[in-house]
Amino acid sequence: MPRVALVTYDPRPEPSKDRDLPGLRAALEAAGAEADAVVWDDADVDWASYDLAVIRSTWDYSWRAAEFTSWAERCGKLTRLANPASVVRWNADKRYIGELAAAGVPTVPTRYLAPGDADALAGLPGDHEYVVKPTSGAGARYAARYTPDRREAAVRHVARMHAEGLTAMVQPYMRSIDTGGERALQFFGGRLLHASRKRAVLAPGTAFDADKVAHPGLEPWTPSPAELAVAERALAAVPDAPELLYARVDLVDGDDGEPRVMELELVEPNLFLFLHPKSAPAVVAAILAAAAR
Repeated sequence: MPRVALVTYDPRPEPSKDRDLPGLRAALEAAGAEADAVVWDDADVDWASYDLAVIRSTWDYSWRAAEFTSWAERCGKLTRLANPASVVRWNADKRYIGELAAAGVPTVPTRYLAPGDADALAGLPGDHEYVVKPTSGAGARYAARYTPDRREAAVRHVARMHAEGLTAMVQPYMRSIDTGGERALQFFGGRLLHASRKRAVLAPGTAFDADKVAHPGLEPWTPSPAELAVAERALAAVPDAPELLYARVDLVDGDDGEPRVMELELVEPNLFLFLHPKSAPAVVAAILAAAAR
């Protein structure tokens, strides 16, 4: 009987937002595994007692990125960790988008403004709408969109992130999101699992530190051949790509109508199994296969 740790976080006093976790745990146990939902920063967890630790919903990690990546390194030495610690460390810093672009993957153009950069604010556009967000973030944390006339607000936004030691990233606002939404292609066990589409997350004028709905208007989606091709190119460019158990590729359309990678989620992507219940058996089979290696 394989022992599997489904790694999550403790959001107390609020209830967990991971709607998939109870069903996934039950499905694994029905398939003959012993599955536990465990909190990543619980000092009492014996990680070596598990055959596999699957990062599922560690949704506080972006606030504690250094601590989390250190945990991943320790855990990966005690048991098989999916995704591996090397992938977690690479993907936890969104400067990977620049690496994907350098590898020829179509991406949303991105500029990085690090604390201490003398000309950092010169990176704020003056002729088009844009998005500012941190290189370590999830769920639209510290993200906002700006028009050129709101430069002062964007400057305060960047200054706040720099004061907290965060590197800011600036991307043009992809106008296609307002009409075609953002598509998320999810892979598990090296194969396309399912895809979803959501509406725009960032509304004009919403403050960067306001609460946001991370997945508004979520619905099933059938990816086009072009979307699938771009997603596969992105995953092929990931260091240690053969070691990926799961991945989510977020795509938007550029002004030319062609799909581009907005983000690549390899740490703790929501699987949306509540939206795609028929995908659960494939997820269980891939987890059991990974545990048996």
